[in-house]
Amino acid sequence: MLRQAMNNATMKTSLALLFLQTTALCCSLLAFALPSAAAEKKPAKPAPTPVILDTDIGDDIDDTWALGLLLKSPELDLKLVVGDRGQAQYRARLLAKFLERAGRSDVPVGIGLDLEPRGDGRQAAWVKDYDLKKYPGKVHVDGVQALIDTIMKSRRPVTLICIGPVPNIAEALKREPHIAQRAQFVGMHGSVRVGYGGDKKPAPEWNVKCDPKACQAVFTAPWSMTITPLDTCDRLALTSDKYRRVRDSSDRIAADIIANYRLWAAADPKSPADMADTRSSTLFDTVAIYLAIRQDLCGMEKLGIRVTDDGMTVIDPKAREVNVATSWKDLSAFEDFFVDRLAGKR
Repeated sequence: MLRQAMNNATMKTSLALLFLQTTALCCSLLAFALPSAAAEKKPAKPAPTPVILDTDIGDDIDDTWALGLLLKSPELDLKLVVGDRGQAQYRARLLAKFLERAGRSDVPVGIGLDLEPRGDGRQAAWVKDYDLKKYPGKVHVDGVQALIDTIMKSRRPVTLICIGPVPNIAEALKREPHIAQRAQFVGMHGSVRVGYGGDKKPAPEWNVKCDPKACQAVFTAPWSMTITPLDTCDRLALTSDKYRRVRDSSDRIAADIIANYRLWAAADPKSPADMADTRSSTLFDTVAIYLAIRQDLCGMEKLGIRVTDDGMTVIDPKAREVNVATSWKDLSAFEDFFVDRLAGKR
């Protein structure tokens, strides 16, 4: 009896050891076959950057292209759009209709300061029957105050993208100077070493010379500033296959850009009759949208920039430092990036 009991105990002990060894082996194999939770976990994508767009949309057509690129850029979280430099109702209607048709009526529209010029512009036919009061989203009668409130209430720093003259921004700084501590400025402004058409002599660039005093207020405010001057943005126009891909795209945003472009071109008797069929105009403002996302395709320089009373942007070591896109590292790669965003990758 005693010997049998000892044999049974020995057998139970052996079985228990065998079970433990088998379990350990299975766990080892499982750990080898499956990646650890830490290895499986992908790095979290950075949250989109909150942005506000301040634009003189409805003058040159490049603002419309820029808005389309912004809406096609998941890295940017559009919080507000505001029309600038007069024609307040016209610009607000263009913005509202474009956003609504893009399925983005979640974006509030701000009406800019009531300044000259008034009335409509070359894209008026596209919004002739559009009622701003029927925009499904929010419309702020005081767009400048909406801009201030959006910046001051944001939990994260806001990127203020400005692609036109800046009377709205000068007024916002006057009302609430602290926006400069809570936002960074990215703009299409100036001519540093190169003028229009590649001229080696800098020129008073439109967005600056239109209201130099407003630009002086913006360029001396204590925020981080990045700009694309004519040195880089005046070199961009789509032609050949790159243009055809956007022109023939069935994407709603791309199609609305081209519809506006056709109306804009037709409204100018000096434009070639086939212009909208063959190439884009110069797409200055789109480079500012790119700089709000990334800057690797541009040659960037830190330069002190002073705005003169006649609208020049001159290099001055004593002026506030600005991050300036003064050259292209790969303009063709930017064009590919731009076309892929609007028309989709092939």
